[in-house]
Amino acid sequence: HPFPTPPVTNMKFLKTSKVVIVLHGRYAGKKAVILQNYDQGTSDHPYGHALVAGVARYPLKVTGAMSKKRVAKRSKVKPFVKVVNYNHLMPTRYAFDVDEALKKSVPQEVVKDTAKREESRKGVKKIFEERYNAGKNKWFFSKLRF
Repeated sequence: HPFPTPPVTNMKFLKTSKVVIVLHGRYAGKKAVILQNYDQGTSDHPYGHALVAGVARYPLKVTGAMSKKRVAKRSKVKPFVKVVNYNHLMPTRYAFDVDEALKKSVPQEVVKDTAKREESRKGVKKIFEERYNAGKNKWFFSKLRF
């Protein structure tokens, strides 16, 4: 290549609580929020990356005519927790206030241990559903239309 792509160095705007869109892989086109960023990389992931929690399946549309049971079923959120390379994230102008509860539900070791990841996914699901039902962060819980 005459113009090799430069390595990603200063991603100063990819900070905790920034809402991003995942661009590659299974969750491409899904929204996520950065929980922890690693600009310098780590020994296992020697590149700039972030630990993100996002929405794998968005809640469905709810109307006034629906029963409580149906509304509860349609208001479910399926989350994901993942380590993603900065090259595969697109930042948005939105922020999602990452509180201590959300940070606690996703510990650092979650990357290696699948049991811990499952546990943390349940915690994230609970927090996301609470936020959705409270009517906060409306844009975060709506599907990307393009």
